[in-house]
Amino acid sequence: MAVSSSDTILVVDFGSQVTQLIARRLREAGYHCLISPFHQADSRFIDNMAPAAIILSGGPASVTGSNSPRISDDLYAKGVPVLGICYGQQLMMAQLGGAVEGGHDAEFGRADLSHPVEPLDLLDGWFGKGTEQVWMSHGDRVTRLAPGFRAYCSSPNAPFAVVADPARKLYAVQFHPEVHHTPQGPRLLTNFASIAGCRPTWTMKAYRDTAVDGIRSKVGNGHVICGLSGGVDSTVAAKLIHEAVGDRLTCIFVDTGLLRRSETSGVVQAFRDHFNVPLILAEEQSLFLKGLAGVSDPETKRKVIGRLFVEVFERYAKSVDHAQFLAQGTLYPDVIESVSALGGPSETIKSHHNVGGLPERMNLKLLEPLRDLFKDEVRVLGRELGLPDSVVGRHPFPGPGLAIRIPGEVTREKLDTLREIDAVFIDQIRRFGLYDEIWQAFAVLLPVRTVGVMGDSRSYDYSCTLRAVTSVDGMTADSYPFTHDFLTQTANRIINEIRGVNRVTYDVTSKPPGTIEWE
Repeated sequence: MAVSSSDTILVVDFGSQVTQLIARRLREAGYHCLISPFHQADSRFIDNMAPAAIILSGGPASVTGSNSPRISDDLYAKGVPVLGICYGQQLMMAQLGGAVEGGHDAEFGRADLSHPVEPLDLLDGWFGKGTEQVWMSHGDRVTRLAPGFRAYCSSPNAPFAVVADPARKLYAVQFHPEVHHTPQGPRLLTNFASIAGCRPTWTMKAYRDTAVDGIRSKVGNGHVICGLSGGVDSTVAAKLIHEAVGDRLTCIFVDTGLLRRSETSGVVQAFRDHFNVPLILAEEQSLFLKGLAGVSDPETKRKVIGRLFVEVFERYAKSVDHAQFLAQGTLYPDVIESVSALGGPSETIKSHHNVGGLPERMNLKLLEPLRDLFKDEVRVLGRELGLPDSVVGRHPFPGPGLAIRIPGEVTREKLDTLREIDAVFIDQIRRFGLYDEIWQAFAVLLPVRTVGVMGDSRSYDYSCTLRAVTSVDGMTADSYPFTHDFLTQTANRIINEIRGVNRVTYDVTSKPPGTIEWE
């Protein structure tokens, strides 16, 4: 099902780490969104696209800087509704004759928004109990409104938290309505879509149909090799590509030696016996362990694994006739943590081995059909493709595998120990009926040994940390509130069933400030 540009909202990306959440919130409500980096969204681009509305994202730059990212001034005069968010608000005010200054008290985290001075269509459904909770993340702030604008709401450090010129359908907010911690944020975004006259016609079926057509158009008569990890992302990517090109897809599963217990046998059985997709099993455990020998820096680990992963594909791809494309299950959170999103100036958090281009010597083009989706959207797509819940409901697993759950050097002994700890932890979660309540759960084998008492003897063994989080999209996360009974039972099982471990801890760090994975 095609979506008309008259129902499309353009999100102009200024490099915010959460730009894609804007589109995601609107997609959840059925509105079609496209994202473009600011340097591509010039006047001609917008005229050709003819979007129903435009949203200006946040970003890490300061409008007061001489080289700060900008858009064409005439965008505001095209008669298209515009909503500026955070940096987008500051940019709108600066370009239309207002003033923005730095050096004021920064505002990060939750803030209370004052009741509007008069009704505003953008805020319909808000302020049922006086104030409204929003999420702030800014250092600069607007100090003078542009002509024609009025301030409707304020926060302790943002006197112009919500401003608008309704006659021109220009709106701007200092907070982030797209993040989970602005509870009524989705309502604000859908209000804006309604102001623009957009119809909620976008569905995952529409995305599936568009993605399949896009894959067919890009691949043509070529052959695709898909890198399988056994997780949700690569499985859904493979199923989607198989729907588009059929037997011109060959999957390669690399056993890196960094996988969970029984991972390899489960993947091979699923793809060969149930999905009927050609599969090559590359057993390369020794290669990866050798490459990681003596390596302890987490970024170096990721780069070593990524390099070897590509080299393995290069070697096995030669056995597939007419292979032209390498498909991967890259998701948007991987992209924005690794490189500047869509060419914007976002900051790199950590590298992902499945993000970015391939070496020039490889005659394979990159195919990433899930690159614009979040994990929960991939699960919906998987169900749309007919995959069972046992597949689409699996917790995320990182591309570098257990290597980034072993701070310090990775050895075969540590991997074997961690695999068993992880298996016990997940088994406990399933026994207590908690698996579907948790976004991701895993164990980390710490690079320290501690003194313990095992029977009447002194022990000096590994310690481990358990990690379980709840999340909506993986961009933010909170630790799962296990009961003390669960934790003590799980710790007892690990210590009693796994040789070489005598201490178990639980990680309660949220994201931010931490990441979900330890490395």
